[in-house]
Amino acid sequence: MVAEVRRLADEIAQVSDRPARLMEVCGTHSHAVARYGIRQLLPEHLELLSGPGCPVCVTPTGEVDAAIELARKPGVTIATFGDMLRVPGSDGTLAHERARGASIKIIFSPIEAVDLAESGQEVVLLGVGFDTTAPGVAVAVAEARRRNVTGFSVLCANKLLIPALEALLAAPDVAVDGLIAPGHASAVIGANAFLPIVERFGIPSVVAGFEATDIMSAVLALVTQLRDGVAEAGNAYDRIVTAEGNQRAVEAIYRVFEPCDSEWRGMGTIPGTGLRLREEYADLDALVRHGVQVHEGRDDPRCRCGEVLRGALRPEQCGAFGSACTPERPLGPCMVSSEGACAAVYKYRPVDES
Repeated sequence: MVAEVRRLADEIAQVSDRPARLMEVCGTHSHAVARYGIRQLLPEHLELLSGPGCPVCVTPTGEVDAAIELARKPGVTIATFGDMLRVPGSDGTLAHERARGASIKIIFSPIEAVDLAESGQEVVLLGVGFDTTAPGVAVAVAEARRRNVTGFSVLCANKLLIPALEALLAAPDVAVDGLIAPGHASAVIGANAFLPIVERFGIPSVVAGFEATDIMSAVLALVTQLRDGVAEAGNAYDRIVTAEGNQRAVEAIYRVFEPCDSEWRGMGTIPGTGLRLREEYADLDALVRHGVQVHEGRDDPRCRCGEVLRGALRPEQCGAFGSACTPERPLGPCMVSSEGACAAVYKYRPVDES
């Protein structure tokens, strides 16, 4: 693999003839870029930016606060993926609530929440994630209804990636010349889902996998398009991703959910980027069932995670990075999540910077 990566790096250097800013949308890509030292392999005039592809990171503090309030409800068990545990709310985390006695279960599949509720517990599933995890949450909701599991509900915080990227690219403080499109989400929505972005903004998009050769191949495809003055929706991960995606998964989402406006950390409320339960499933909305509302949260003023998620700031440009904010004492979710850009840069920084 090393020889192939070097070959791709040489070809990128030969093909790339102008400065360009490429955004890796996916948080897993951000970690792979840092782990493999890909920035150091590219010409200096090519800049890689991290984007809003970490679902835990873009979840606003108000929704984290709502999850914490639900965890404090007597008799309620929170079922969540592990990344959400240490994300700071306005005055604590789910991990703090668990230490104080709250019932919080780490799950690996949303259907586990239905199984917990069927055993007699009152369970709230935290539905956090993009198009990748939304099908699993939708299937869990439908299965709870099919089994007539009365103790199950969901905090609907899933988000849709494409309309959010369109809003991001239209923002005046973000300049992006090409997208390294996410492999996970694209497996569901398909490589062609990025065509509206390509056509509207005139920038190329290439889906990438998660090995060094995958990402370097995507970069080569992007700089080749930029050199040739074309913009297309490409796919450098065709062993997993198809042009059309997984239509059964997409259909599963929209049988249970419908689009709604949603707040994104660092980007405000973006129309049509959230998912809410359809009317026939509305009684499974955890906020309604337990009388909880989402209010505006309070972020630590030192945290600039929102700017990092927009690609307007690199993690190391934040004054708190590596000092006031570390994985052991995170000020914001970008330093917490396994897909967070700040956590990636911190973990894989050169030894002489540690």
